[in-house]
Amino acid sequence: MTTISKSHLLSRMLAYMVVGFALGWFVGEPFLGLCIVMGGYFVWSFRQLFKLLDWLNDPKAKSKEPPESKGFWGEIFDGIYRLQKQHSRSRQKLAVVIERIQESTAALNDGVVMIDNQSNLEWWNPAAETLMGLKMPDDQGQQITNLLRDPRFADYFEQGGYQKALEIPSPINPDHQLQFNITVYGKGNRLMTVRDVTRLNQLEVMRKDFVANVSHELRTPLTVVSGYLETMLDSLGPDSGLPPVWEKALNRMQEQSLRMQNLVADLLLLSKLESAEAQPDPEGIHVKSMLNSIVEDGRALSGENQHQITLDCSEKVTLSGSSSELRSAFSNLVFNAVRYTPLGGKIHVRWWQDREGGHMMVEDNGVGIDPMHIPRLTERFYRIDKSRSQNTGGTGLGLAIVKHVMLRHGGKLSISSHPGKGSRFVCHFPDKSLELEHSS
Repeated sequence: MTTISKSHLLSRMLAYMVVGFALGWFVGEPFLGLCIVMGGYFVWSFRQLFKLLDWLNDPKAKSKEPPESKGFWGEIFDGIYRLQKQHSRSRQKLAVVIERIQESTAALNDGVVMIDNQSNLEWWNPAAETLMGLKMPDDQGQQITNLLRDPRFADYFEQGGYQKALEIPSPINPDHQLQFNITVYGKGNRLMTVRDVTRLNQLEVMRKDFVANVSHELRTPLTVVSGYLETMLDSLGPDSGLPPVWEKALNRMQEQSLRMQNLVADLLLLSKLESAEAQPDPEGIHVKSMLNSIVEDGRALSGENQHQITLDCSEKVTLSGSSSELRSAFSNLVFNAVRYTPLGGKIHVRWWQDREGGHMMVEDNGVGIDPMHIPRLTERFYRIDKSRSQNTGGTGLGLAIVKHVMLRHGGKLSISSHPGKGSRFVCHFPDKSLELEHSS
């Protein structure tokens, strides 16, 4: 196969011109001979061009052999034919890949929906039809927000971030809860996955109800046991007639009883925070007074450990929120610092404000936390060192309570720590939480 190039064409054209000029020179009309030869060459080239156009315009050209020709026109025909064959093979391979993708997604229990950059439905699998009630081909090309009319979905779809999943009732069965995840790909196209999370939500509700009910049922007997233990300890003395070893046993029993009471109280508080959907009724909370009280409680908890607890807070700071919930969150952070900071350690409590809102920080120079544990610290009962938590009397619920309190107040908790250098916990409040202060 000869490779077509500019030099090849120019050399051939020059050869025809030389032949025409030579023939004309023999008859005494060199330019006439040149014109006749070049004219014939152009006529032949136009005929080949017409053949090419007829072949390309033929609907069956893909399955027909190219026209017979010679020279570089034959090479052009053969080159185009080869490109058509390659394109046909590529399309067949692509069709096989697309078919396999559609078959695999059709087997999924989760719905898969492809949406173009104009928010129109392009394709979906059978699971999406079952979960969302989509119909092929009636809904193809329709705007997704015209079919899912829930305002929460419209807001979620238009936001463009999609960091978190959206859960809303199914448009065809309100008793079912669907979870939507959207991924942006290409030039503004979206891939949406839909999952039925009804069973998971039911299990979560059952878990919450179980914890709340058990905690509530345990509270009364624990109060009775603790009361009797306290009475028995008060009656101990030289004239009680009981062996001295009983005092140690009763003290140990009372410690564990109080620990169980604290655990039940934390479980009840956490259940209340999780079940309350509405935002807490806003109160004007004087932050410094609250932090002063919590720091004093922290010093009392420290006792003989002699922790150096300092507070840095401006005099005129007012925060909007639930006083009881915020006191619980701040107390958990300060008491955790006291429990997990070695003897004589430093604990710094600070409140400050900036353009992003208000911030409450508790920082210590204790043993620190390995970064691998930080993402799970706010999980219920998650403990880095179980033996250490038991010795300090922690319930494993403190940071979970802090996280839920911050979520209910529109804020967030950030944690940073380095082993051997200490830890820093910061509660970030949005600027709207400080509206009461601004108006005062």
